[in-house]
Amino acid sequence: MRVAAYAIIVGEDDRILLAHWIEGRRAAWTLPGGGLEPGEDPEKAVRREVREETGYRVVVDDLLGIHSRVIPPGRRLTDTDAPLHTLRIVYRAHISGGRLQNEREGSTDRAEWFPRPAVRALQRVKLVDIGMKMADLI
Repeated sequence: MRVAAYAIIVGEDDRILLAHWIEGRRAAWTLPGGGLEPGEDPEKAVRREVREETGYRVVVDDLLGIHSRVIPPGRRLTDTDAPLHTLRIVYRAHISGGRLQNEREGSTDRAEWFPRPAVRALQRVKLVDIGMKMADLI
């Protein structure tokens, strides 16, 4: 099982902050966030992950929801016979400091702000749509 925390961050100009994920079979845009470390509080994890992937410090506002998904063995990134159960905790958050910076040597290579209507045209993971729906953005 993998538990991860992600953030929906919408700027004052109604743009959404996304991170460019490069670990999968194909690069795609995703919500900033990632896996919890052993014993880590999910809100602390999302703050840490957003900082690592985007350079921004955030304040967590609301828990939007939890998405559960089971990934069959053939769809996993690693060669295994076991499925992976993922729990993805999605929060609404806002920027409290920092500046936009790209992650180095991580699962993402850059972060960018996008106008909400432009998100539909991006190569993105399903989590982006799931999170935006939880936040009533689509």
